[in-house]
Amino acid sequence: MSVNYVEIESVSNGLENKVQQDLKFKTGKFIWQVKFNTPLDASTVNNINLYVTSLAGTPLKTNITYDSSSNSISIEPLEPYAKNESYILNITTKVASKGGKRLRSPIQLQFKL
Repeated sequence: MSVNYVEIESVSNGLENKVQQDLKFKTGKFIWQVKFNTPLDASTVNNINLYVTSLAGTPLKTNITYDSSSNSISIEPLEPYAKNESYILNITTKVASKGGKRLRSPIQLQFKL
């Protein structure tokens, strides 16, 4: 039986089937892994172009890393998420591929632990 530790409250249109959970244990420092299908321009992977906010818009301190071998970004909170509080993972259109192609539209995923 699968247990969902993160409640996905909403996600940008058309991306509902792209969000998956694969958690081994519950923690207040849940790390998001965002996988892309093309290599990214590493200079566009930063806390300005990818960030997490509270529902009220307050930004959380995060550590953003890019793994070029898997084309994936890790977004790790530097402070624990509060239980039963909603947050939004934001990925802006400023994230670009190595060829300079940007996301067509921003991605937002609302969640809570």
